[in-house]
Amino acid sequence: MNGERVLVTGGAGFIGSNLANHLAGDNDVIALDDCYLGTPENLDDDVEFVDASVLDDDLPADVDVLFHLAALSSRAMHEEDPARGARVNVEGFINTVEQVREEGCDTVVYASTSSIYGDMTEPSPESMDVKARTGYEASKLARERYGEYYSNFHGMSMAGMRFFSVYQGFGGAEEHKGEYANLIAQFADEIARGESPEIWGDGTQTRDFTHVDDIVRGLELAADERLDGVYNLGTGESYSLNELVERLNDVLGTDVDPVYEENTMRNYVHHTMADPSKMHEATGWEPEIGFDEGLRRVCDQYL
Repeated sequence: MNGERVLVTGGAGFIGSNLANHLAGDNDVIALDDCYLGTPENLDDDVEFVDASVLDDDLPADVDVLFHLAALSSRAMHEEDPARGARVNVEGFINTVEQVREEGCDTVVYASTSSIYGDMTEPSPESMDVKARTGYEASKLARERYGEYYSNFHGMSMAGMRFFSVYQGFGGAEEHKGEYANLIAQFADEIARGESPEIWGDGTQTRDFTHVDDIVRGLELAADERLDGVYNLGTGESYSLNELVERLNDVLGTDVDPVYEENTMRNYVHHTMADPSKMHEATGWEPEIGFDEGLRRVCDQYL
């Protein structure tokens, strides 16, 4: 992207701020955030910050491209208040897309989730059946259906990106989120301080951990190519939480054992693994930061 006027909702959050900062060198970037899960301290000086909600009536909508990342991104937030989750994740999406559409924007890239695949120890293609097992997943599936509507009825390019376990260390843009930060960042910080990370269950659950820099490249490519439909952004490889702890100990030169607690969460997804071939075929995207390199970057601040 070059010379575009861009709106990033959730732009002061983890993924949003990484995207906004990346794009700001060559584009006019507005980061909109209500600061519930984000902080403007994550943003570079050349990003314009707007403190507002995606539910507001007067958004900075005169843009060429919308990256809609704003969401209540924890399943717990949705179970505590499903109506609020729907307002932010669904109504907020529609409200923002409507406002940019009325200003002439026809390119939207938005965040969905890989959780809708459920337990998958084999790569998950976008074509497989998906279900809403939690309020969070229901809200993201609703986004995808409204994405179809805006594509089919209004002719807009609506790219829904299904993220797989995005991570970066606390040296990035998530330290302020505490318990809502990604597991790798939390575990690395705890192990570096000699504290035992808490694992729900026996630690054999697996995740397709994808570095935020690869996610940012995928989002930009989706806008550049005006993708339409849904696309996986994941590596196609998975690692258990036990293996994560072991490798973090190796990088940090520590010997900290995890603490195991009973997993009482309903509809917990034990295994995720992406099939990223659709995104690769459409744009040439493929992950560039392997698991070992990603962990080294996460741990650099402690070494």
